[in-house]
Amino acid sequence: VDDTNYSEWEIGYERDTTNDEYKEKYRMLYQHEASYETVFRLHTTDGTHPHITTLVPVENDKGDVTALLCVQRPMREMAEAFEPYFLLIVMGVIVMVVLVSLIAAIFIRKAIIKPVEKVSDEATRFAKENTKGEPLGDISKYDVMLNLARSIDSMETDMVKYIENLSVITEEKERVRAEMSVAATIQSNVLPDRFPPFPERDEFDIYASMKPAKEIGGDFYNFLLVDDDHLALIIADVSGKGVPAALFMMASSIVVGNRAKMGGTPSEILHFVNNSICQHNDADMFFSVWLGILEISTGKLTACNAGHEYPMIYRRNGSFDVFRDEHDFIIGGMEDVRYEDYELKLNEGDKMFFYTDGLPEATDKNGSMFSEIRVIKALNEYKDESPKGIIEGVQRDVDAFVGDADQFDDLTMLCIEIRKTKKDN
Repeated sequence: VDDTNYSEWEIGYERDTTNDEYKEKYRMLYQHEASYETVFRLHTTDGTHPHITTLVPVENDKGDVTALLCVQRPMREMAEAFEPYFLLIVMGVIVMVVLVSLIAAIFIRKAIIKPVEKVSDEATRFAKENTKGEPLGDISKYDVMLNLARSIDSMETDMVKYIENLSVITEEKERVRAEMSVAATIQSNVLPDRFPPFPERDEFDIYASMKPAKEIGGDFYNFLLVDDDHLALIIADVSGKGVPAALFMMASSIVVGNRAKMGGTPSEILHFVNNSICQHNDADMFFSVWLGILEISTGKLTACNAGHEYPMIYRRNGSFDVFRDEHDFIIGGMEDVRYEDYELKLNEGDKMFFYTDGLPEATDKNGSMFSEIRVIKALNEYKDESPKGIIEGVQRDVDAFVGDADQFDDLTMLCIEIRKTKKDN
């Protein structure tokens, strides 16, 4: 066997080489329990190479087993004989793997990658151009890719429509914004905004501000010299918000201002204004107003309150407090309403502060209002300031209180200080 150290035996040579495994196989062959037996020797202990032995029974004419024929072959020969088949199988497997991979790659590219590339290219193009391209259509027979392509087509159609609509809306908003800006400019021109308004007059100091909640507001104020010795003070709050309130505000401001220039008591002025407004008020709008006529030479103030906020009054060396005057009916509610005047005396160093309800009702993010109490506190904090300093100080306190919360109502303030009267000279 191979190049082992087996030696050739002479006929008749006897040797006991039997072990238990061989004994069992011999028994089975001699007793006809097996037609042949095979013994594998992969690991040997006697120096021989691995081999395989096949035992075949030799029978006489009677069928009795008289001998055993043993044939041994080295494992090396079997390995060498198997190598070509193994290599052939390996090569066949490799070829099959390559072919299957190539077919799979072609299939995947055609069925998945190509459609995905088309979808990706179309999505990239649309993101850059924002225009509808050629429909992707049925780019794949698979539902997932087909649905994706159809979704892209649908998305492009919807997005183009959305962009077109958005452009129209944006243009409309820009147009409205531009118109509102012009309206705000026109409205601001209606209100006196030059301070001091009467630089040649040193008997009094006056300042006012109006901060609308939107682009345009519904509050208004005014102050004008009726004659050389009489100053009209006006502050009002129109119902509603936005454009209707702004239009009504401008019309009302003109009516009140023009009528005040004609002279008369505040009650007479408001009676005329109310009837004029009611005759042309199909929108059923109204406004509250405080109107006072100051006799500059004496400090006598004649006033009328048509449903407006109570004014605040400061006496020299004292503090601000609420002046709870009588309230008459609002302007525009009904015709021929009777309005009543009242009088008070303002001396040198006295101040009066007027405001709309946007001041005490200014609301923070928690829903808390600034309130009348805080208004009085803020006024007394800045009571030694000029009218401008008082209004700016109060505005700072309101802004700090409100914080980031939205302003829901217009906020208008007017303040006057008596510097001297002619009788004081």
